Amino acid sequence: MYVYISHYGGTLMLEHLARKWTRKEKQPEATEVDPSGKIPVHVAVIMDGNGRWANMRNLPRVAGHRAGMKTVKEVVKTADEIGIRYMTMYAFSTENWKRPRDEVDFLMRLPQEFLSTELDELIERGVRIRMLGSKDELPKHTLQALLTAEEKTRENTGLQLNFALNYGARHEMIKAFAELAERVKAGELSPDDIQEEDISRYLYTSDIPDPDLLIRTSGEIRLSNFMLWQLAYTELWFTDVLWPDFTREHFYQAIVEYQGRARRYGAV
Repeated sequence: MYVYISHYGGTLMLEHLARKWTRKEKQPEATEVDPSGKIPVHVAVIMDGNGRWANMRNLPRVAGHRAGMKTVKEVVKTADEIGIRYMTMYAFSTENWKRPRDEVDFLMRLPQEFLSTELDELIERGVRIRMLGSKDELPKHTLQALLTAEEKTRENTGLQLNFALNYGARHEMIKAFAELAERVKAGELSPDDIQEEDISRYLYTSDIPDPDLLIRTSGEIRLSNFMLWQLAYTELWFTDVLWPDFTREHFYQAIVEYQGRARRYGAV
């Protein structure tokens, strides 16, 4: 028998139930990141598998999202300790609005909940918060939580933590192309003169470097409309581990494998 409470119009599970039904995953062997080796400047993460994690335990999907929020905290802390400068977490895609209303409502509350409990520690660490995505469809409480976090951390110079929320790469590129078309229409730019840099200038990531490493959990091997332009030469790392079970050691594994790869960018 499970006990649930109603909160913010969505269904939340009491935290002790999530802990009770957390399966003991086999942990990877201890891995050491070489501090003298190359550390990725920008790591992007597709946090996948929350729903399946919950389904395997006969729990509502929202229980998986709550468990995944704890993983976000641990991974961000680890990235900061390693010295990664930028981290982009794929939190909610433009396609995720198709999910059941209760689940969407819950997901729209998570940024507010996460930042209300973790923002002070993030500020102490010097972390800067940014949102990547369209603000138009977001509920006011979600947008306000993110805008407040952005403002409070604007002057921080440590890890920049980007939450890709209501984000879709095709939508992002359409927006960029439309802005370029306006410049061409105004006679400010010739179509023959358009360079890659011109397109990058109109993306949400215009002021940050492209990801060096992409991590995707849960065994799915696809990009799911995430940073399609920016990932052109990114190293990809996939794992079968579901996001709520993803640990510091798994993150170390990804970094160590990245350190062993040769990035040629099309050259020999």
